[in-house]
Amino acid sequence: MSRTIVVGAAQLGPIGRHEPRAAVVERMLALLREASSRGCELVVFPELALTTFFPRWYFMEQAEIDVFFEREMPGPDTQALFDEARALRIGFHLGYAELTQDAAGQRRRFNTAIMVDASGRLVGKYRKVHLPGHREPQPAFPFQHLEKRYFEVGDLGLPTFDAFGGRVGMCICNDRRWPETFRVMGLQGVELVALGYNTPVHYPPAPELDRLQDFHNHLSMQAGAYQNGTWVVGVAKAGCEEGCDLIGGSCIIAPSGEIIARCATLGDELISAECDLDRCQALQATLFNFALHREPQHYGLIVERKGVGPRLESGDPA
Repeated sequence: MSRTIVVGAAQLGPIGRHEPRAAVVERMLALLREASSRGCELVVFPELALTTFFPRWYFMEQAEIDVFFEREMPGPDTQALFDEARALRIGFHLGYAELTQDAAGQRRRFNTAIMVDASGRLVGKYRKVHLPGHREPQPAFPFQHLEKRYFEVGDLGLPTFDAFGGRVGMCICNDRRWPETFRVMGLQGVELVALGYNTPVHYPPAPELDRLQDFHNHLSMQAGAYQNGTWVVGVAKAGCEEGCDLIGGSCIIAPSGEIIARCATLGDELISAECDLDRCQALQATLFNFALHREPQHYGLIVERKGVGPRLESGDPA
């Protein structure tokens, strides 16, 4: 039985600060219908796909922040996306800002992604773990990156889910830069990782890296794919959004680390590819056969130490 799935990467162009969610959903519906015409079974949308990237602004009032959050999923504006996907028999991955309450009634806010199957059933949820940027506003910067202020660190870990005939996982934007993200899912036998991102061209703390943003974006995803023998589908919110340039480069990456499809624009654009999940075994059962080749007794420092510390003493008896 074939385990090939046709996957679509649905890049979005800029979203204005006051653009209604209903208008954004209409754009997403157009991409979903195009995906259907190409035979896609899963469509991946970007991080914070329903709104502009609001952490670029410093808001004084919580109410100003909360207008960008979803209190239910699906909600009044997103129900149409779920309904159309169900009618077309297409699953999808969606990133959004989630406002929820814990058992004690405390409000909590996460940068979240969900995976929905072709029947409209929620098969997985992920909350972003690696929050970039800063907590306090930086007046000297041309724009802010206040994810640490507006979101909590995700509390669901890095799980995988059985769906679409294989094992799938999710991560969000900055997560892709950390090899631990992919390795934790790789140790669960992940075969396809869906991730969305909103990445500015300009990096105020180290502007000398600006010219490398596209390179670093693909480098991290290609390495994650190859080193864990998994498909990776990385999808951008791209273009000049409220005066801030965001990279594009949405792509579908094979387990070999090769980019097999890539967006050519900075606007709404769909790319698609046939992803044979059995190709993962070419690496997972050989070069990256973890059970055979990993030596975790030597990796303790990775989880024991958060920041840089003293060097390890050599165990060489000489």
